[in-house]
Amino acid sequence: MYAITGASGKVGGELARRLLAAGESVRVVVRDAAKGAAWAARGCEVALAEMESADRLATAFAGMDGVFILPPSEFDPAPGYPEARAVIDAVTAALSTARPNKVLCLSTIGADAPHDNLLTQRTLLEQALSALGIPVTFLRPAWFMENALWDVASARDEGILHSFLQPADKAFPMVATKDIGALAADLIRQNWTGMRIVELEGPTRVSSNDLAQAFAEALGHPVRVGIVPRPSWATLFRSQGMKNPQPRVRMLDGFNEDWIAFRDQGRLAVKGATPLSEVIEALVAKAGRGEAA
Repeated sequence: MYAITGASGKVGGELARRLLAAGESVRVVVRDAAKGAAWAARGCEVALAEMESADRLATAFAGMDGVFILPPSEFDPAPGYPEARAVIDAVTAALSTARPNKVLCLSTIGADAPHDNLLTQRTLLEQALSALGIPVTFLRPAWFMENALWDVASARDEGILHSFLQPADKAFPMVATKDIGALAADLIRQNWTGMRIVELEGPTRVSSNDLAQAFAEALGHPVRVGIVPRPSWATLFRSQGMKNPQPRVRMLDGFNEDWIAFRDQGRLAVKGATPLSEVIEALVAKAGRGEAA
């Protein structure tokens, strides 16, 4: 049986569905009993646990052949990443107690970045899980294509894609969340020893110009790129409600300056199959129906 955290989200949900389709037994670990009900109806066991609760997580992980760790995302962390550290402490304590056969952890591109930034939260998680002595795979996906949800309104209403990734013709690795879930379903059923890293990106790299073109095709009208000047980022993020924008600013610097990137270091590199156009069309269609992405 496999314990899946984050089953209410896109990646964890895709993973759980694929495991069920393959005839595997699944225990979903959710915060909300109401969200667990839908999985129970599919034949899953349901465990209720907050990601900061070591005792409940240990119970949820006990007796599992494999555990999938999908930590909550904190986009505006306090200095020092206390939110991430609380989750890391609980997860490592739970795994140390439960001792499942193996662990698959959703990490990120940039977990090996040399400078502090928003993705450092995943660096800390990798470091902690690597020290447990349990076979662990870190799945490091590229920038999610679905992050373009933030751009739907401006592309639709203004014909502008406001871009922090610069220059506009520079291509970056991106990937669809369903490809992440699909690969996770394969990885978690494999057997391995020690620690391994798997990097995942989409079929082609994507520039801001490519994103604008994908929106133009999905919306049926021109969309141009509007580069957001670097000096304005922190002020802009604060105006949007962020209290500590520096980690996000530095993450964007990392992509633009190439110190957040995939590197050929003998790791397993995989490419997904879902094209950007498919994801953008789905985001635009859902926004048009007033649905959440």
